[in-house]
Amino acid sequence: MVSVVQNVAVDCVDAYELARFWSEALGCPLHPGSEPGDVETAVTPPEGPLLYFNQVPEPKTIRNRIHLCLRPETSREEEVDRLLSLGATLVADRREPDGAGWAVLADPEGNEFCVLRSAAERAAMSS
Repeated sequence: MVSVVQNVAVDCVDAYELARFWSEALGCPLHPGSEPGDVETAVTPPEGPLLYFNQVPEPKTIRNRIHLCLRPETSREEEVDRLLSLGATLVADRREPDGAGWAVLADPEGNEFCVLRSAAERAAMSS
């Protein structure tokens, strides 16, 4: 027997607002019936586990030990720009001059995540 990942839980100060950011970032709807002020809500990507947002009283204080890595459908640079316009911030730029690498961003509550090269960008590098 094995276990399967049911969801990825994200502790946060404002569950609805953080879920709304990730809903826009991933292009996935919020859980039906979600409203501002909800202390629990979720976003369900079509591929992968549910992202569950749980409101907790304490703010994030240290670097996360688990984070999401996003592979955009557009270019990495276009996706970084789009996510920044949604409220993300650039934490570390690990992009290399040859196109390799990734960008480390943080969501509005400071949770880090990475933006990788798109599949097309990866394929172009290996040709």
